[in-house]
Amino acid sequence: MIEGKLELTIKINELPEEVKTVENGWQQFEIDCDGRIISVTVKPKVWKKLTDAQANYPQWVGAIAGKMGEATNNGFVLLEPNVQTFEKKPKPSSEVTT
Repeated sequence: MIEGKLELTIKINELPEEVKTVENGWQQFEIDCDGRIISVTVKPKVWKKLTDAQANYPQWVGAIAGKMGEATNNGFVLLEPNVQTFEKKPKPSSEVTT
């Protein structure tokens, strides 16, 4: 048997509404992924990436990557989360004009 590394990526396109500030200004929120609730706690610098995307882009995508942590009643905790945000450009219209 060989060793592998399990990393998860969760994609979101809106800022979580219910966010708690925990110690050292870290932000804690939950994401519902097909019925599994993922608990995420991020540093202020990482949270700023999400709030900047919300403020600066009409449409955006955030990719939250981390490791699967401790199981909860209905999901798990995401460990060592990191965030990348991208502006989502609208696809060009494919309408044909005659």
